[in-house]
Amino acid sequence: MAELKEAGAPQQHQEDGGAKRDGATGEEAAAGEVQAAEQSEAAADSDNKPSTTTSDRHISIQTKLEGLEMLVDLNGAGRKSCPLCPEEKFKACYSHKLRRHLQNLHWKVYVEFEGSRMCICHLSCRNLKPSQSGDQVSGRHMAHYHCVVCSVTIARKTDMISHLKRHVNKGETEASYSGSSDVQFEEPAPSGQAYEIMKELGTNVQLLPNHTTPQKSDTYFNRKMKTNRQLVFCSLAVLAEERNPLECLDAFGATGIMGLQWAKHLRTAVRVTITDISDTCIKMIKENCELNNIRVDGGSRGPRGPEKACGEAEAAPVATVEVAKMDANVIMHLRPFDYIHLDPFGTAVNYLDAAFRNIRNLGIISVTSTDTGSLYAKSPNVTQRHYGCHIVRTEYYKELAARMVVASVARAAARCNKGIEVLLAVALEHFVLVVVRVLRGPTQADESTKKLRKLIHCQWCEERVFLKLGNMADDTLPCNCHGSLPGKTAVQLGPLWSGALFNTGFLRRMLSAAVQHSMDDIQPLVKTLICESECTTLKSLVHGSSALTNQVECGVVIKTLQSGEDGGPADQAGKRKSGEDSGNVVKKLKADASLEHPPFYYSIHRHSIRGMNMPKLNKFLQYLTEAGFRVSRTHFDPTGVRTDATLQQFKSVLTKYSAPTCTNAGAGAQASAEKTV
Repeated sequence: MAELKEAGAPQQHQEDGGAKRDGATGEEAAAGEVQAAEQSEAAADSDNKPSTTTSDRHISIQTKLEGLEMLVDLNGAGRKSCPLCPEEKFKACYSHKLRRHLQNLHWKVYVEFEGSRMCICHLSCRNLKPSQSGDQVSGRHMAHYHCVVCSVTIARKTDMISHLKRHVNKGETEASYSGSSDVQFEEPAPSGQAYEIMKELGTNVQLLPNHTTPQKSDTYFNRKMKTNRQLVFCSLAVLAEERNPLECLDAFGATGIMGLQWAKHLRTAVRVTITDISDTCIKMIKENCELNNIRVDGGSRGPRGPEKACGEAEAAPVATVEVAKMDANVIMHLRPFDYIHLDPFGTAVNYLDAAFRNIRNLGIISVTSTDTGSLYAKSPNVTQRHYGCHIVRTEYYKELAARMVVASVARAAARCNKGIEVLLAVALEHFVLVVVRVLRGPTQADESTKKLRKLIHCQWCEERVFLKLGNMADDTLPCNCHGSLPGKTAVQLGPLWSGALFNTGFLRRMLSAAVQHSMDDIQPLVKTLICESECTTLKSLVHGSSALTNQVECGVVIKTLQSGEDGGPADQAGKRKSGEDSGNVVKKLKADASLEHPPFYYSIHRHSIRGMNMPKLNKFLQYLTEAGFRVSRTHFDPTGVRTDATLQQFKSVLTKYSAPTCTNAGAGAQASAEKTV
């Protein structure tokens, strides 16, 4: 035990500084001050520059429980002492008791960092905590943790977690100083930081150690947004089938992974421009382009690795990407684009006006909003400030958020005399994604603004309906809560988008693109969106060549693979119908307006009857269909049902097919009573 203490003593660094001993002479005190100053400088240096080998780790830092048990011979006979506790705290005991002590105390009380556990240590690594009388000798040892990066000792667990976060924000991690060869290039990373190589959809990107901290990292990367990136890619792939080459803009590049995926898989069909305002991001994007064999427009960088320096033949680049250091609003004002993707950190309302300024006719704008606190009614004042909407927390809050974002997009488009058609609106846990097609002209702008309406929401039964012009609020709601209950039960929410959130033809072609590019993760989601757009429960969806037919979207004929032979000169790709054909299409769309999916959904758990066993969700969908209503599942809520039935009709069908919970219990009690007799 003494040997362990003596061996571990030179490796310890204390944040509080060394304490002076009492009764020292003047020379000893002076020497002690010099020595303390040297130790403090060494400790500061050790904080800034962590150890370079894993052999300097303290014995309390382990990756497995077996490593902690190997510190002492548990198979031998006799009593043994704990390697992390002094004799006065834990006396020597037999192996079975010592093993239980290591498992229940040291292994369970820990701070984890990158696969390593910093177990709690009770050795005399820190100064003795003085007693109330000031006698340091009679004090007790403080429990503490040893940092895996810089070896300092910290008593509180929360302080250790904050200390490790500071290391992460500086890019100082154990992987950075372990001498590993994860970085494939000889050029050192900036500020001593190490890169991490991540692969997604066949595209490699380099990430900094603090890439998960958006407040501290310029090159922010969120692994949970993979679904968002794939949905955006499929929407761009569908637009590339209509016309090419496309001018595409990834306005917030960060690591550049989204723009690199576009260029690598769509090749010559797109001309990708990636912008960011940070110098670190621009440098990272250019390095990621070189990593994926993509040429940066404006000249490629010089050779970095030893193989390229030797003059070996370099492979031809698979694509070309333009990388520009520019503010997103500036570049969208200066240049026209066919496809623009906005994915800032938080809300995107500050960039919508610039996005609609130069977007080409029939182009597509995709907007990703990650400010879920304001979108999901957790911060109503922020919602009012950013989106100009009044909302409350409801059972359909996710669809409410999607319609609120679409309303902001429609108002921004109308200010530029442009209208929109919503192709896709997805609201998941981490983000809200809206994809719209831009239609030029004041007529289209007027049609879009007419779909911005207030929503009447009953706070008692949660019935909801869009307010029509000239109607009173109490006369609009189909429920009778305002008459049977005292006070006002209805509130006005919005203004919100009252039109459709999905385009079935566009979603079917997105499914084909997902199958073509082997995106298995989002195929179930896209199939759910197709069923939701048609308000049907059909599961058999064709995504082959038979699904690619002419699609009419807001008076626009979209040319697909099968329409190449049938399309005449007036039906070219992306061209608006003119004359009598255009009028017929508009009349057809107005006649088929009733076929749009009904707004909002009901949660079967929210409206279940107390004391009744409700039917299974799929069975309940079948019962609603037999009753003559249109029904479908919804991606917004796994227990939600989208239907054109009112809440009263919804509850009546649910009550009809729900069984009392006391039936089985009463039958069981009666059977047990008969058995007893």
